[in-house]
Amino acid sequence: MNPKWWKESVIYEIYIKSFKDSNGDGVGDLAGVLSKLDYLQELGVNVLWLTPVYDSPDHEGGYDIRDYRSIMDKFGTMDDFDRLLEDAHERGMKIMLEMPLNHTSNEHPWFEESRSSKKNDKRNYYIWREGRGSGFPNNWGSYFGGSVWEFDQETEEYYMHLYSSRQPNLNWENEKVREEAYEIVKWWADKGVDGFHFNSIAHIVKTEGHNHDEESGNTQHLPVERAYQMFSSLDKVNAIVKRLHKEDGTDYDLMVVGEAAGLDPAQTLDFIGDDPGKANLVLNSDHMLLTHSSQGIGRWTTKSWTLLNLKQAISHWQTVLHEQGWNATYLADHDQPRAVCRFGHTGEYRELSAKMLATLLMTLQGTPSIYQGEELGLVGGGVFHTAADFRDEETLNFLHHAKKSGMDEEEALKIARRNTRDAGRNPMPWNASANGGFTTGQPWIGMSPGHEEVNAERAVADPDSVFHYYKKLIELRKVSQALLYGEYRLLLPLDTDIYAFTRTFEDETLMVVLNFFSGTPTFKCPERLCERPREFIFGNYEPGVTQGSDFELRPYEAAIYRLG
Repeated sequence: MNPKWWKESVIYEIYIKSFKDSNGDGVGDLAGVLSKLDYLQELGVNVLWLTPVYDSPDHEGGYDIRDYRSIMDKFGTMDDFDRLLEDAHERGMKIMLEMPLNHTSNEHPWFEESRSSKKNDKRNYYIWREGRGSGFPNNWGSYFGGSVWEFDQETEEYYMHLYSSRQPNLNWENEKVREEAYEIVKWWADKGVDGFHFNSIAHIVKTEGHNHDEESGNTQHLPVERAYQMFSSLDKVNAIVKRLHKEDGTDYDLMVVGEAAGLDPAQTLDFIGDDPGKANLVLNSDHMLLTHSSQGIGRWTTKSWTLLNLKQAISHWQTVLHEQGWNATYLADHDQPRAVCRFGHTGEYRELSAKMLATLLMTLQGTPSIYQGEELGLVGGGVFHTAADFRDEETLNFLHHAKKSGMDEEEALKIARRNTRDAGRNPMPWNASANGGFTTGQPWIGMSPGHEEVNAERAVADPDSVFHYYKKLIELRKVSQALLYGEYRLLLPLDTDIYAFTRTFEDETLMVVLNFFSGTPTFKCPERLCERPREFIFGNYEPGVTQGSDFELRPYEAAIYRLG
């Protein structure tokens, strides 16, 4: 079992720009987070995951970092950060920072030196290549569309960027870059930060052969979904993560989360685990990629998800990592549409489906992460009428390329509204007042509609709200060894409406039954389980049938049973 504090924690992800504005400039800030610690403490979360706080020109949500040891002006000062850290610690809460080390801003002093001359000492801090007769060094595609290569006039070479062209990739083959990164992590750990989420850690080292094309059919640039492995050199990543944790983790008892988009769970076992020198948790996105079609460009060519695929994606990670690694589980984050919009119901069953999804999140094996507003059953989007309403560079790039390709404008906007990262970034609604109490000024991005009815103040006051449902689940998780450390076993893997599984630890077995849709399917309980006494302990309806092998589920019903 090997108990650890980070295994027994509940994470709350804060997208700072959209959480709470304290000074009326329309942008959330650190003082705003500090002002809402009472709310977060009442919910019961104990790790606050902050998206990047560092100095940045903020072209890409703060992920384009100009100085890793300073705070972005929009978010406040280092004194604000120190006060937040101190107050959180006094409440028994911990702070985990997002740490993007795959790239920097193109305004970072390292890059400004690197691009100044091929002979500069920091030239090899980044990945530079000469062009070929056709232009680009190769045909690899960027996450944001187009090539991963950007031509720079200063030295007439191309630099690599997996994301925005304003985010040049660091060269992790360079020992000096690695040393700089270790020192940055250590600097924040010395300040008392409790953990790090290493963004895109699987892709910090690229494969050999940057100057070679990969087979791409008739596409101009190889789609990212087909290039994950080219963006990774796993043996080298494993060694880097081990060293980051060995040098900066074991002395500080840090929570270390590695992001593993596009990898199989077995590939992560070398650098994920409880042993000294390993990262703690792995965050994967297989269930998030179910709606991404492989025939096209990432999120912009979509397909429908099925419950069978969702169960398979989640169960694969639950099973492979059991007793070998530890999952960081989540259903939404700042890069995704809201969980209720993706996997639940946005109409009459919004609250029931939000509670059902909360039950899934809180009963899987791993450390759960709640994305801000998820505890309200928040529905995002709704305010993106024209291209001017979007803020996300990836979305704006898609709309630009769609227009150039001749796509109908309304069709392009429809795709953008459905898939944009902005749909999860509408400001947090705190009350029913103008702008939801998020700001006294003009929000940096539009409020999602309906905040007069769905807001934190109203949810806290209503004992039957999604907020209090999450609160009770968190309390249940704290006292149940089966939910913390129990083995996960999928039931009814071929059922297209019901997601059911057990969690077993020693002599305690819990059975979780979830109806993912608005129908009333019959749960056919496996005989080996339903021959045992069954006690209802929690759910989003009043207890239904608790005896017999078969029973009907109500729309979006969630129930947790203890088996005798």
